[in-house]
Amino acid sequence: MRQLALGLAPSPDPAFDNFFPGRNVEAVSALRALSVGHSAEHFVYLWGERGCGRSHLLQATVAAACSRGTVAGYVAAGEPLPAEISGVRMLAVDDVEKLDAQAQLEFFHLYNALRECHGAVLAAGNVAPARLQLRADLLTRLGWGLVFQVHALSDEEKRVALKRHAAARAFDLRDEIVDYLLRHLKRDLPSLMTVLDALDRYSLETKRTITLPLLLELLQAEGDRDGYPPPGI
Repeated sequence: MRQLALGLAPSPDPAFDNFFPGRNVEAVSALRALSVGHSAEHFVYLWGERGCGRSHLLQATVAAACSRGTVAGYVAAGEPLPAEISGVRMLAVDDVEKLDAQAQLEFFHLYNALRECHGAVLAAGNVAPARLQLRADLLTRLGWGLVFQVHALSDEEKRVALKRHAAARAFDLRDEIVDYLLRHLKRDLPSLMTVLDALDRYSLETKRTITLPLLLELLQAEGDRDGYPPPGI
């Protein structure tokens, strides 16, 4: 079996540059400003359905802040919260709806500590703050700052994003390939981008033009096509 990219190459780290904003331009702009210290607002809550990109944006903001020397941390669902801020000036907490009672209390105290030292707090959940089933004082904190709904990309927005990604890699992405990707593969944009990157590498390896048959050949060559239809569909 050829050792190609789909299962072996890691996805790029979340960053603003690899996030296609779609209808989320205002949220991205606010987070960019916060990451470089140009925002008067230090508290942001993002909400939206799974796969909409809220986790990507939290991690991108933390990464951008860290690149400028800010001590920042990201806490994914199930991970422990830091015991104290210890120099941290930005904390992003994902999937807040999953915090148990103890974690909610810890987050409440961390939020207050960061507020006192003029730090920043980012959080994300699956619903708007008013609909979260969390302790009342934490809900109040989450509603203090900017609140953005993160909208998942439509198929047309994904189509545009995929074509732009292909253009950045200097190849033309045919409509039939995009149609196949959107119909048959995992539909979140990072997964689709990973397939495109693999296809580009396979095209260079085989010295063949990027076509739908080449994509099908790549998927078959991977040897692990769970959820992928057989070539020709």
